[in-house]
Amino acid sequence: MGAPCNSLGEPFSRSFKGLIVWCILLSLTLCSLATATSNKTRSLHFYKWEVEYMYWSPDGLENVVMGINGKFPGPTIRARAGDTVHVHLTNKLHTEGVVIHWHGIRQKGTPWADGTASISQCAINPGESFDYRFTVDRAGTYFYHGHYGMQRSAGLYGSLIVDVAEGEKEPFHYDGEFDLLLSDWWHESAHHQEVGLSSRPMRWIGEPQTLLVNGRGQYGCSLAAHYSNNSSLSQCNVTGHEQWAPYILHVDPNKTYRIRLSSTTALASLNLAIGNHKMLVVEADGNYLQPFETDDLDIYSGESYSVLLKTSQDPSQNYWISFGVRGRKPQTPQALTILNYKTNSASKFPLSPPPVTPRWDDYAHSKAFTNKVKALDHKTIPKPPSTYHRRIILLNTQNKMNGYTKWSINNVSLSLPATPYLGSIRFGLQNGFDQTKPPESFPVQYDVMKPPGNPNTTTGNGVYMLSYYSTVDVILQNANALAENVSEIHPWHLHGHDFWVLGYGEGKFTKDDEKKFNMKNPPYRNSAVIFPYGWTALRFVADNPGVWAFHCHIEPHLHMGMGVVLAEGVQRLPKIPKEALSCGLTGKKFMTGNNLG
Repeated sequence: MGAPCNSLGEPFSRSFKGLIVWCILLSLTLCSLATATSNKTRSLHFYKWEVEYMYWSPDGLENVVMGINGKFPGPTIRARAGDTVHVHLTNKLHTEGVVIHWHGIRQKGTPWADGTASISQCAINPGESFDYRFTVDRAGTYFYHGHYGMQRSAGLYGSLIVDVAEGEKEPFHYDGEFDLLLSDWWHESAHHQEVGLSSRPMRWIGEPQTLLVNGRGQYGCSLAAHYSNNSSLSQCNVTGHEQWAPYILHVDPNKTYRIRLSSTTALASLNLAIGNHKMLVVEADGNYLQPFETDDLDIYSGESYSVLLKTSQDPSQNYWISFGVRGRKPQTPQALTILNYKTNSASKFPLSPPPVTPRWDDYAHSKAFTNKVKALDHKTIPKPPSTYHRRIILLNTQNKMNGYTKWSINNVSLSLPATPYLGSIRFGLQNGFDQTKPPESFPVQYDVMKPPGNPNTTTGNGVYMLSYYSTVDVILQNANALAENVSEIHPWHLHGHDFWVLGYGEGKFTKDDEKKFNMKNPPYRNSAVIFPYGWTALRFVADNPGVWAFHCHIEPHLHMGMGVVLAEGVQRLPKIPKEALSCGLTGKKFMTGNNLG
């Protein structure tokens, strides 16, 4: 009897074997296509960097800057959402350590790559190297900067742009793009400033001499001197001076351009305006916004924005772009550059004077802008939890300690330990930092409208231990500084997370202020400002295992203790690279051969 046949008259054994072969070939083809697709949409970007001091002329006056591979600012990193960035960083500074923080990148699964000395890693010693390897999980406008000592003031920064993943689209259209990195610049060295802040009494070097746009500014002259009544102000001659010539935006008429803005300033809050042009604000800190139109824009240290600009004005003219100081009595001139319609020469001056920056203490103007910043929708931005598990109120004060000037949070000025918190917490090294719990609030009788009755403070380095996946509210409470009638702007930045900005208010925060919270469309950000004598309410989910800095982004304030440390889910982390923990108590453990796991 012959073998049974199928409907085609083929023996079942032969057709079954053919089916198996066909399935194997199909699976190999699908696997190959999946691999090709994966390789197409997920790329590795490798950079080999050397950090060193070098001579440069950021504003026409030669000085020493901190550069990367001979460039100032450092090279721009550009990747797509989901890509991996790998930076092999070598310290060529000779006499000091270095780290780099990737501002706005949440470092999910790689907290040791966050680049915070004494918190997530050891400083990289002179002559040594460290590998930063992390995923950029979300499109947006970001930047990187030094996070050791005052190296941001010294010029260690650059742009980090993450485009949408391949096949995805932004919720807005544009024809071209510009990336503007904003910073401030002193002629005194960062070391000089650091020593002054740490002296008794404090010696303040004063306001920055120059504002820089993409590392370029002009000192002792003005691009717009011919509009000024000041006869002593000379017109800048930038011909042939590439390092400090303005970064000009060249545009075609009747197009839409995206301008990415990032502020890595060490001190200055800034305001941007473009002559005769309005801007449409569409992104903040890597998150989409409900678009809104504005004549000018306030940007604080640590923040980033994207605006859309339509080139719909007279194409036979050029237009000023101005950046001026906000929140401090300005002793630093505006930074200027030009929006050049390509239909005429870039050397042609605009017909009108540059836009005037709003008065430095016009906080009503600043608050009106800030209150317009709202999340686009819950398809792109997660909805905030309706309740919280824990609320921490952080009082921001200026204090004294044994004659030294400090900034404190709940009367504790942060002093970082020798062993990175990440290693101490992971491996139970209780001698690595102060085990005393930091205060969750401040006395109810404290009057935030007056200088502190007792100006004395203490130092500490305790940690706010957060339950994994808990919802945490933080109320940032501003107060009067040491001098009467002085309360400063403080832009705060949270590492490892984004938070919902639920609201802003005046005076001392109370339970009744919860009624003012925006639970419908609060912006989702990593940086937020507290206005003078006011409060800012934030909410976030502690869903990212690691140890994270949360601090004022004004570099002198952080240097003087204005920050706290948060930790969550540290025991959930995989093995931590020993290169990140090669100092302090963890370094000694490695040297003695003890396995830290």
